[in-house]
Amino acid sequence: MRRVVTDDLDALLDILPLHIREPLYQQPDHSELLEVILDLGRLPEARFPHRELVLNSKEVSQSDIDYVVSRIGQFTGDNRAGINHTLHRISAIRNRNGYIIGLTCRVGRAVFGTVKMIQDLIESGKNVLLLGRPGIGKTTMLREVARVLADDFKKRVIVIDTSNEIAGDGDIPHPAIGHARRMQVAAPAEQHAVMIEAVENHMPEVIIIDEIGTELEAQAARTIAERGVQLVGTAHGNTLENLIMNPTLADLIGGIQTVTLGDEEARRRHTQKSILERKAPPTFGVVVEIVDYYRVTVHPDVTEAVDALLHGRSPKAEVRWMDEDGEVKKEAITSPLIWESKEEKQPEKTLRFYLFGANRSRLEQIAREGKKELKIAADLKQTDIFLTTRSYYRRKPQKIRDAEALGIPIYVLKSNNAAQMKQCLDALYPRDTQYTYVHHLQRLLAGRRGFNSGNRSLEPGGKRKSR
Repeated sequence: MRRVVTDDLDALLDILPLHIREPLYQQPDHSELLEVILDLGRLPEARFPHRELVLNSKEVSQSDIDYVVSRIGQFTGDNRAGINHTLHRISAIRNRNGYIIGLTCRVGRAVFGTVKMIQDLIESGKNVLLLGRPGIGKTTMLREVARVLADDFKKRVIVIDTSNEIAGDGDIPHPAIGHARRMQVAAPAEQHAVMIEAVENHMPEVIIIDEIGTELEAQAARTIAERGVQLVGTAHGNTLENLIMNPTLADLIGGIQTVTLGDEEARRRHTQKSILERKAPPTFGVVVEIVDYYRVTVHPDVTEAVDALLHGRSPKAEVRWMDEDGEVKKEAITSPLIWESKEEKQPEKTLRFYLFGANRSRLEQIAREGKKELKIAADLKQTDIFLTTRSYYRRKPQKIRDAEALGIPIYVLKSNNAAQMKQCLDALYPRDTQYTYVHHLQRLLAGRRGFNSGNRSLEPGGKRKSR
């Protein structure tokens, strides 16, 4: 069902020191290797789909790391390097002085068959966005999409390859993308410019983009779509709801704004006066959530799905999977939203806050006074709410950009005073037992400056302030 075209595994293992390479070859499932982790002063590890393995009792030394670095290509602005004519990726961790002290050596594989589940969507000419957690197979599927469109449907396809992850390292693209052309990107910050250049200079019918992650790239994607070029891309986030909650990427699905209804209209709709609405048509007409290599959830009409979520309805979706014979199966589903009633009140969740510039002791004191449970998280990936102040948010340091890339809701305080913190906690811990997914969404979005309404921005608590 899943036939590997090539993984060039020997090419990756050959760059490793002998005492790390040999234990890998001794593993009966070494062909399933996902990545090798080399961190200075720690034991070398190998990661497989269902297990992790310590490769040697000897700690990784600086000479081990230097040995690997000397046998691969140059690291680019995103700290990634490759091996010529392969799809493997080596990512570096540096210390404060810029020296490499850790490496993640990830196996790159070209696979046939993954695109079969969404081939009809690709053939339709619609713009398709792939979502999924890291390592789930987004880039693998994107690579095969490029090959199928270029070889089977004879379309003019251009791959925007920021880290040489789609078409491999070196000047000659990997055969896995077929006859699709590849435009390399010198630095991640330039991806949006290369996207526009591809349209203006090379007359593509299809553009393939991996990891749309910034506002400029989202704007470039909309520009390309408006010029009649089919887009197939990937973005950060596991589900459609993640995109709605991500201020940087919300434009890909039409953008979200707060609209105030009149009394009569609010009564007619049986809603609050302040509601969430989609601002514009979505850039991508179809969203595919990759659950695993052989299962996806498809939202065939993003306009309808986003409107349904914002209005408190269950969006229509379709689950697709491949059986043991390689046949694609489909089943329509309705994703139930979480509703809370007076009779069946759910326990209040303990939110995990990541503080950046916010006063911890003051926040904890306000929480105790309001009898609200909260935890302060040290790991950004284990965070429910990123709390910062307006002065920090305007400067956009790396931590805030990382939070946006991970799709973490960001709440921006005007200042570090107690009144602002109380307003924040009141918004995030609602007292109303008639609490729905949409109300939760409204409260979170109201606390983030990233969501615009016309030429204004929303401060915590939903208060409008002119820019």
